Amino acid sequence: MRAGSGPRPLRLAPALLLIWLLALVLALVGLGGQPLRDWDEGIVARVALEISQAPWSEKLLPSFWGEPYLNKPPAIHLLIAAVIGLWRALAQAPAEALPPEWVVRLGPALLSASLPPLLALVQLRLRPAERGTALATAAIALTLMPLARHGRLAMLDGALLVAMALQWWAVLGLGQRLDQRLKQRPARNLGLALVAGLATSLLLLLKAHAALPLLLAVLALRWLEPDRPQLPWWPLLLGLAIGLLPGLGWHGLHWMARGSNALVMWTSQGFARVGGSLEGHSGGPGPPLLELLKGGWPWLPLWPFGLALAWRQRRQRAGHWSLGLTVLTALLVLPLGTQLPWYCLLLWPPFCLVCAPVLAWLIWPGLEGRPPAAGLAAAIPWFWCGLGLLLLLAYPVAALGILPLPPATRPLLLSLGFALLAGGGLLLGHGPAGRRAGGLLLVGGVWLTLALLLSGPLWLWELNESWPVRPIAAVARRQPVGATAPPLVLWREAERPSLNWYAGRRVRGSAGLEDLPLSAQGERLLLSRARPDAGDLLCALIERAGELHLYRCLP
Repeated sequence: MRAGSGPRPLRLAPALLLIWLLALVLALVGLGGQPLRDWDEGIVARVALEISQAPWSEKLLPSFWGEPYLNKPPAIHLLIAAVIGLWRALAQAPAEALPPEWVVRLGPALLSASLPPLLALVQLRLRPAERGTALATAAIALTLMPLARHGRLAMLDGALLVAMALQWWAVLGLGQRLDQRLKQRPARNLGLALVAGLATSLLLLLKAHAALPLLLAVLALRWLEPDRPQLPWWPLLLGLAIGLLPGLGWHGLHWMARGSNALVMWTSQGFARVGGSLEGHSGGPGPPLLELLKGGWPWLPLWPFGLALAWRQRRQRAGHWSLGLTVLTALLVLPLGTQLPWYCLLLWPPFCLVCAPVLAWLIWPGLEGRPPAAGLAAAIPWFWCGLGLLLLLAYPVAALGILPLPPATRPLLLSLGFALLAGGGLLLGHGPAGRRAGGLLLVGGVWLTLALLLSGPLWLWELNESWPVRPIAAVARRQPVGATAPPLVLWREAERPSLNWYAGRRVRGSAGLEDLPLSAQGERLLLSRARPDAGDLLCALIERAGELHLYRCLP
């Protein structure tokens, strides 16, 4: 079978359109069902709300509770602010009204849904004749839980991956001919360089310190390709220069308006995370590798075979880029002195590119690119069958209460177990039609499991790590605000940006008496789990609210 004889040429575009629509469903289902989480969503939402309320002359210089916001550039905040403005106009809501959660998350979710088809187009640059591998790339990206879950949050990381993949696609196309009989067209190279520059500008407006290293590393990978390509230098430099103007222009404006404070997002919020542990989040390769092992299912067994195939093809374009992008993103993530769970999201796009040829080979065994240790790789469907059987057996055990699982997880066990068992079984050599059906059943079943997860209450499990903020926020909203009002403080609790969001005011945390602000009369309002042991302060209970209670404290 020829390398391209997976899906027929005319079926590729409709298949990618279908994958994009399925990604949109995952992005939107249950989007507003859970409160905003700490820390990033609460901060991003507040900054976006203040942008939406600010006059046009101030929208490019965002604030956070009235103070200059110096943490991150404002690309996602501007997108969310635009959606909030549209919602406010359609719903006739007042400027001070809090938008619902789905409004805050809608912009990042829609943008992130473009990642699966975009990665398929990147794979098509690497393997132009292997349309099946391109579809497998999109299918894996569609059904990876970390991508589906984090992409719909009001955070920067989903958009960051889209910008990064767009940059790869554009740089890979530089100097390439659409047809071997046609000469390279300067206008096409200029357009691709412009796209690469705009993607880098978007990176500058998301996580500034990562943008230029990514661009330089990707250009180096392009320059070091095995066939030693002749890059079109003047279209490349001109297109990049024009494309970088929005990103560099905003940072110039920010520096002119805020002086040395503009460097905070490059230093303490950027490069400081490389060498130091901030806010107690220790670094090293352990946490991201653990996230990779936890989040790569059911495709993780494909990864070692995909890496071995890429190593064997290292003198070809596909292997060179698959290995190069894997090493590049690993060097950006693994050495960091500060590690947060979503930092490892950078590793997933190369993961999809590496695993896809092995999945495509399992569905269409005649494809070129037979992986090393093909006998072991061909046994992966047996592993999926065994895993699916275990999940199906876990369902009655959980239903009988022997296995302590929440009731909401039981449909997930059924859908994923059936998909792995039936899909893996059909991939075990039941003819071309049977293997295609097995691939569809496997991918479709994993997608259905993700849809069920995201439509329920379990997908944002970080909310269980601390007390729910809505009951306390309702109490906080009823307290007076102003220069003469007593300050409202969390007693011996860390500040919660999500509490601030729902309360419509900033409730700062305190470790003890030294952190408590004073009112004119020395009065404070403290939110505490128990009666505050606050030295000479006399505290009286005013109201109970969830896990915290409101106390009025006087000298």
